[in-house]
Amino acid sequence: MIDLLQYEFMRRALIAAVLVGLITPVIGTYLVQRRLALLGDGIGHVALTGVALGLLTGTSPVLTAALVSMVGAVLIEVVRVRTRTSGDVALALLFYGGIAGGVLLIGLTPGAGNATLTGFLFGSVSTVSEEDLWVVAVLALGVAAVVAVFGRELFVLCQDEEVARAHGLPVRFLSVLLAVTAALTVVIAMRVVGLLMVSALMIVPVVAAQQLTRSFRVTMSLAVVIGLLSSLGGLGTAFYADLAPGATIVLLALGVFVVAVVVGGVLRRASGRRGAVARTPVVAAAAGTMPESDPGRVNR
Repeated sequence: MIDLLQYEFMRRALIAAVLVGLITPVIGTYLVQRRLALLGDGIGHVALTGVALGLLTGTSPVLTAALVSMVGAVLIEVVRVRTRTSGDVALALLFYGGIAGGVLLIGLTPGAGNATLTGFLFGSVSTVSEEDLWVVAVLALGVAAVVAVFGRELFVLCQDEEVARAHGLPVRFLSVLLAVTAALTVVIAMRVVGLLMVSALMIVPVVAAQQLTRSFRVTMSLAVVIGLLSSLGGLGTAFYADLAPGATIVLLALGVFVVAVVVGGVLRRASGRRGAVARTPVVAAAAGTMPESDPGRVNR
């Protein structure tokens, strides 16, 4: 891993990987809890329009992607609440519109071709500039601040929207806030894993952690550890084996999920056996204290 620090672009890539590994599972925990696992995919496609807009106007693609993604996140909630359209349909509308707009604008951008599109779709850490890194760092701090301030309210919202409303929480505001925060998280991770795979890094570490834990807080903490190890491990593996970083990171996270499923199953079976053994003496003792009945007499 020390060899990576010899190259300036890899030092920037490592910082970006750390930010991605720390932030994405935090928001992913809320999304999984609220059954919005595909929200990251939809926003990722909307972010592609923002990237293309930045390339077309000569501004920072990361910054324009953040702005367009936040607008798209708000539109998802507006369409879901204001119309009769369900959440998954509203997400699909922005899903298709976002990728179509992105492809169209990239086609209008001079000098932008398939290589540019591929870099944003599948990740290209070697092209992370110092400007991109500063924008990503500021966005990461913003996401962390939102979770620090509204974490409890978002937890109640994700558990049960009706309960949150009954407690007087601003459900609509919190829903929009969660969607916007997820949009910023997508933009944070797009340079490392790509827009098409960013949702995997938000969801897979959380699902892996759920195989081993039950508490919301512990699940989030373990998911952050898994996300960080997957980001750094995948980036290092990709560097030495000359592989695509985004795909390597996601596959490593999926490998951790498989291991967590196996370990979780073993632990649950062992716990079940210990519980059965613990109950057996109690049953036997209870049986030994039962009075013996006379077969010829009816007990009352």
